[in-house]
Amino acid sequence: MLRRAEQLVLGLTALMIICTAQAQGIAWDALSPAQQQLLATQAESWSDLDPARQEQIARGSERWLEMNPQERALARERFGLWLDLSDEQRAAMRERHAAFRRLPAEERTRLIEVFRRYQRMPPERRMELRQRFRELNPEQRRMLRERRTRAVGGRP
Repeated sequence: MLRRAEQLVLGLTALMIICTAQAQGIAWDALSPAQQQLLATQAESWSDLDPARQEQIARGSERWLEMNPQERALARERFGLWLDLSDEQRAAMRERHAAFRRLPAEERTRLIEVFRRYQRMPPERRMELRQRFRELNPEQRRMLRERRTRAVGGRP
């Protein structure tokens, strides 16, 4: 019984330390020199940022620094596309992403594979499929989705 109580106290102490660290955010000096260089424009206002935002920016800078030049070019391109979206379009994309993250892992994996198969198709075939889908009326689209659902074992 004493052993269990000690484990509980240690666990709670660790949890409190983690929560306190997260609530305090990340000190500018705790960032690597490469991160500080990348985020130099944020240096003056870093301590004013919400701790969760600091975490998000720090993780993003780590990912950026690990990217090769081609990956960085693609990330710049995608960010440019994001900036071109309206607030409503961004909100819709955030909701679709959240809905995707809520799916069971096997369903997310299946959808990723379907998308990769689509991406591997020749551009002409992809264009043909998009055009055929555009020509469907709402009822035909609903029926197509239902048929696909049944084909993959009843999953939406």
